[in-house]
Amino acid sequence: MTYSRLILVAFLIAFTNYVNGQNLDTTFGVKGGLNLTFFTVDQQNLGAYSTTETGFYGGVFVAFPIDDFLTIQPEALYISVGDFNFLNVPVYAKYEVANKLHLLAGPSVNYFFDFYTSKVKIGADIGSSYDLSDALDVHVKFALGIDELAPNGLFFGLGLKL
Repeated sequence: MTYSRLILVAFLIAFTNYVNGQNLDTTFGVKGGLNLTFFTVDQQNLGAYSTTETGFYGGVFVAFPIDDFLTIQPEALYISVGDFNFLNVPVYAKYEVANKLHLLAGPSVNYFFDFYTSKVKIGADIGSSYDLSDALDVHVKFALGIDELAPNGLFFGLGLKL
């Protein structure tokens, strides 16, 4: 197991144990939407060029409240864009900055089903969400690929708490 996977698993276990001792309600939900992914392709002897692909994403999330303003929110999202299909697993610190408005930031691990080598890519995400109701939110996030060949993406979608 790589260090990044080990750190992610330890992080999730620690927060799960911490939250179980709290009186705050854990929530589960589904989310999905549209994504724009930005690739920089570097072809030997031809130079680099950028391209943008449009795709979709969908998945599940769980929210572990730490206090009235801070929540830890891991997600598991299936993303399809162009010829690529991958699993995105971000772990967000979600902070309420104003009534119903949240900022999200955290690391993400991506597993690409279509790559032959280096299938696991590390990223960093930042975003925001706004609660339209107690059960429905609208969100936008930017995913920054840190590893070589890791794409950047802009995500727009809806989340539904179950």
